[in-house]
Amino acid sequence: MRYRLLVLTAAVACVALGGCTGKNDKPGTAAEGNTIKIGHYASLSGKEATFGQQVDNGVKLAVDEINNGGGIGGKKIELITEDTQSQTQGAQNAVEKLIGKDEVSALIGEVASGRTMAAAPIAMREKTPMLTPASTREDVTKDENGNVAAYIFRICFIDPFQGTVMAKFAFESLNAKSVAVLKDNANPYSVGLAKAFVEKFKALGGTIVEEQAYEGGQNDFKAQLTAIKGKNPQAIFVPGYYTEVSLIATQARQLGITVPLLGGDGWDSPTLTQGEAKTALEGCYFSNHYSEQDTSAAVQDFIKRYKAKFNGEAPGAMSALGYDAMMIIAKIIKDSGKSDRETIRAGLAALKNYKGVTGNITIDEHHNATKPAVVLQIKDGKFAYHSTVNP
Repeated sequence: MRYRLLVLTAAVACVALGGCTGKNDKPGTAAEGNTIKIGHYASLSGKEATFGQQVDNGVKLAVDEINNGGGIGGKKIELITEDTQSQTQGAQNAVEKLIGKDEVSALIGEVASGRTMAAAPIAMREKTPMLTPASTREDVTKDENGNVAAYIFRICFIDPFQGTVMAKFAFESLNAKSVAVLKDNANPYSVGLAKAFVEKFKALGGTIVEEQAYEGGQNDFKAQLTAIKGKNPQAIFVPGYYTEVSLIATQARQLGITVPLLGGDGWDSPTLTQGEAKTALEGCYFSNHYSEQDTSAAVQDFIKRYKAKFNGEAPGAMSALGYDAMMIIAKIIKDSGKSDRETIRAGLAALKNYKGVTGNITIDEHHNATKPAVVLQIKDGKFAYHSTVNP
């Protein structure tokens, strides 16, 4: 009886104070606890693991800095991370769990456009804001009807811009008038980037002498490369992921192809230039979100802090994007004093001129980021800054 009285007394006090959290409380309400839950889903293992690992490190650094600085309004960020294993189903499972079980206030993820698009309908259904750091396919922020997806946002540039950047670079900076394209037909990112490149290159007056395709996971590209070699292009655009690009470059050189290869941000990985690929990719170019050689205080301070946390490891572009994504969400919560899903969604839609590590970020009416891109050249296995292209 005494136990029952104690329980009843506690329950009455809990109701009076409004401080207990029920299972059905929505994230960000007055009933929320002492933490703000943010979900992150990423390819921490599997074929594109370095993408997810880099983003995760950037997000973790941001969370540590926020929490070590006292949190937001006295509340700490509770980061809940799920591994997609570089799989579409893994992305869907992760988002279902983060929203349904963990009840996060917002989601960060994924890098791969295909996996982000697979998970987006879940976020839309549950009205949970999702901010992808690096999915560049044009329709990532659109719903099934082609309209702007109310809860899906990104802080990276999109493929039409990235494709335009590399087409202009090939035509104007490399003076290449004939180019071949080798794309991953099973990868929405690769297909979209190739389409944008081809359209712009032709509009500039260039000629696409050959288009070949492969599928992710393939190891032998000699048939496609042989067909390309026969057309004598002045450059080859390879808008794939680092996992295949390294092999493509190595096999191209084995076949006697000497022209530069060009690509997009999918090349950005510390494993891109390992082994024979280091020599094969020497002098090649790709577009990216930032450069470690940027001398601005924001970039150099970020690199210093990142290296201090991760044993001297240099941050890639994905790490910088992950950091920016987390910091943007934190800023919205801090400025509004609220951490509910609708407030974060509204804050993302209204974001203007946020000064991030990857540049000044404004989210437009299509939920895409307006920001610059950089072109990097591979020199001695490293990614050297070449030029900046503004929107």
